[in-house]
Amino acid sequence: MHIRYLLPTSASFRSKLHDDRTAALLGIALGVAFIICFVTGLVSHLIQHPKPWFPWPAAPRDLYRVVTATHAVTGFACIPLLAAKLWTVYPKLWQPLKFANAARAVERLSLIPLVGGSLFLIVGGIDDAMYIYVNPFTFTPTHYLAAWITMGALIIHIAAKRVTTLQAIRRHAAPVHAPQPAEKTPTSTAPVAVLVSASVPGEEDSDAQRRRFLITVGVAAGIIGVNFLAANVSPLHRLALLPSRRSDVGTQGLPVQTQATAAGVVERSTGPGYRLRVVGLVSNPMELDIDDLLARVSHTAVLPISCVQGWSVGATWRGIRVRDLLREAGVTDFTEVIVRSIQTTTKPERMFGRARLNPSHALHPDTLLATEVNGERLHLDHGYPVRLIAPNNPGIMQTKWVEELRVR
Repeated sequence: MHIRYLLPTSASFRSKLHDDRTAALLGIALGVAFIICFVTGLVSHLIQHPKPWFPWPAAPRDLYRVVTATHAVTGFACIPLLAAKLWTVYPKLWQPLKFANAARAVERLSLIPLVGGSLFLIVGGIDDAMYIYVNPFTFTPTHYLAAWITMGALIIHIAAKRVTTLQAIRRHAAPVHAPQPAEKTPTSTAPVAVLVSASVPGEEDSDAQRRRFLITVGVAAGIIGVNFLAANVSPLHRLALLPSRRSDVGTQGLPVQTQATAAGVVERSTGPGYRLRVVGLVSNPMELDIDDLLARVSHTAVLPISCVQGWSVGATWRGIRVRDLLREAGVTDFTEVIVRSIQTTTKPERMFGRARLNPSHALHPDTLLATEVNGERLHLDHGYPVRLIAPNNPGIMQTKWVEELRVR
């Protein structure tokens, strides 16, 4: 028996939803969601790996909170959108590959990184958000690289399919021309074609099926997106059906990403030899013990912790303004302040063990070296004896167990 008789054909797929119009509508929705997710993810990456041409501001206070929530919600909403899109175009996978020209070949081949990259990003994002660390690679750089590859393939696909997509969208609204008998005149007996509103048999039924299908997919995307948002934004917690993490559950009412024991900081952060140093481009280098720090506590600020995994929670912090310490150390001009932690054992150290403050953040009145949270002395897992907390910054850059400010 020939293999071609075993493979599906177009007749094998009887659903009327395997058509260009359904695929086009889903493609538009998926493309918009992917682009929003990519842009917000790129912004988050640039904040964590700052470039001179991208000065991230300290205000508005909750901007990063919105960025990371939007990234996570659109990413999760892509799950039903991508599943529906792949199901709709699935019959095309069984069509013989015909490369009529180089452009067609590039478009078909771009589906490999587009589909593969999309699945990789979504599965990897779910793993990270759900704290499932089974992959042998570091999540952030791999996710970042895969995002660029997938977006490149998406751009090629959009360019190649733009005409087909527009035709599929417009075809539904196009008037139908049908020949109608015309009144006979003394000079003509030929029928005249006039514009009528004729419907193709079965078209209305197909439209109804398509509407129900698209509404179902949209509702599924909305439920998944709202569920993830509700699990991580306090006022919406009751709407969370299957939360991966509650942002208000944890030590002192805050989640803990890295415990002190795992970071290897217990002995140095609680021992009598602890000191906070202010060094670098300073005229008055400083070395402060815990009593010196507590004597300088003077400011309270309500600021959120916003994690790159999408959750965020606000808290009331009290501590020392970074700008006051810089002024006391005689800092007059600087490019950045490197905030360094005692943390050394959790890898990569460059991501968790230090953070950069540009002048906008370092001089903001609410950027603190916090010693208290929600009216209590910091728990060891939250950065005792002192941690950084700054407005509009990712949680990964709110360094705990701070031991040095290096001005550059």
